[in-house]
Amino acid sequence: IGPSSLLLSLVALRFSRLHSSPRNRLTSIEAIIVVNRSISVVVFFFLEEMRSKDKISYFYDGDVGSVYFGPNHPMKPHRLCMTHHLILAYGLHSKMEVYRPHKAYPIEMAQFHSPDYVEFLQRINPENKDLFPNEMARYNLGEDCPVFEDMFEFCQIYAGATIDAARRLNNKLCDIAINWAGGLHHAKKCDASGFCYINDLVLGILELLKHHPRVLYIDIDVHHGDGVEEAFYFTDRVMTVSFHKFGDKFFPGTGDVKEIGEREGKFYAINVPLRDGIDDSSFNRLFRAIISKVVEIYQPGAIVLQCGADSLARDRLGCFNLSIDGHAECVKFVKKFNIPLLVTGGGGYTKENVARCWTVETGILLDTELPNEIPDNDYIKYFGPDYSLKIPGGHIENLNTKSYISTIKAQILDNLRYIQHAPSVQMQEVPPDFYIPDFDEDERNPDVRVDQRSRDKQIQRDDEYFDGDKDNDAS
Repeated sequence: IGPSSLLLSLVALRFSRLHSSPRNRLTSIEAIIVVNRSISVVVFFFLEEMRSKDKISYFYDGDVGSVYFGPNHPMKPHRLCMTHHLILAYGLHSKMEVYRPHKAYPIEMAQFHSPDYVEFLQRINPENKDLFPNEMARYNLGEDCPVFEDMFEFCQIYAGATIDAARRLNNKLCDIAINWAGGLHHAKKCDASGFCYINDLVLGILELLKHHPRVLYIDIDVHHGDGVEEAFYFTDRVMTVSFHKFGDKFFPGTGDVKEIGEREGKFYAINVPLRDGIDDSSFNRLFRAIISKVVEIYQPGAIVLQCGADSLARDRLGCFNLSIDGHAECVKFVKKFNIPLLVTGGGGYTKENVARCWTVETGILLDTELPNEIPDNDYIKYFGPDYSLKIPGGHIENLNTKSYISTIKAQILDNLRYIQHAPSVQMQEVPPDFYIPDFDEDERNPDVRVDQRSRDKQIQRDDEYFDGDKDNDAS
């Protein structure tokens, strides 16, 4: 091409998909621009290939970690503060959209729970609980599920976060939503159970069902996800898959492989009962085999993954040998399906290991490898003396023999054969999200404690996670 050549300009734009999912694509931009007619020819060639990242929403409210279940109680919500600060220390917040969730309203909780139970949770407190012995017994409140200060607000926060997470997924505002405060899978329709008062998972799944004909629930807590299974035991629109310890009167005592659902829900409840001491390799092989077949046959529109960390080695209430890498491998495997994903916490009673685990798994969801040396943070003393992010597996004798694992796997895969194809639902109008306006500030009781959320609405914070146009931390 000489200087006297006519001006030639060619710009080609080509998009090719890497996967079927719209959020994972390979973009190639090729441009050739030939200019300068009289003096010289400038040829500019630009080639870019970039795999778009998942858009992740993360929900956290500092008030959720400030409650206290009481002396000697294994549930320590303080673990949520530790997790959040470790996520901040690793800079993971800068790669996510960070939100403070709304507090779930009683009417939202009553989408699953009985209104009388929700109303009782709202009015009971440590000062008046002795006046209601019959109701305390009826709703199973007491030693395992104590009444403590700000109990209902605690429930509102973690339930509101899971509901918000589901709504953002429904509206395609994110690909993955994280609520480590959620995952309280034991709560029943009319009573508390196993440290759980409001079942945020059921509420989140009910939201997802407004937009998705089928939702898959996966539970890797050491305890059976009985509350979620019970809620959807008679429907084929939710498949529940729980990997848990079973036998020896281990709480909650349910979750046998023979529990498969009933009526329309028959074969849509899958239980993987495990014995003490299962290790990474056995757990991950079984998990991959079952979940891959479930996704192939059931074809869910969304997945809810409960990541209870009490299945880790050395948990105060657990009995498995899983390392953090072994536990996180389940998260990595589910993420690869590229299906809208809601991730929650759950059990976990060695709080420094809970924080480690959920931080690692946040990194997995962000495709970010984290250094093993824990950076300085407000809770650094809890991670001594080695200050390492990863913990190895345990040394409890593995009672899960190869023959036992093979038998369980064969039973479950055989049951899946009865599901001929993914169930469908008739088209209908999508129910709206609840819209409940904020209360009038002038009507607030001046004697009631002002929480962190309310203070944040009244002042401009100087410690926001993002600056300028990237600020996504608005309530």
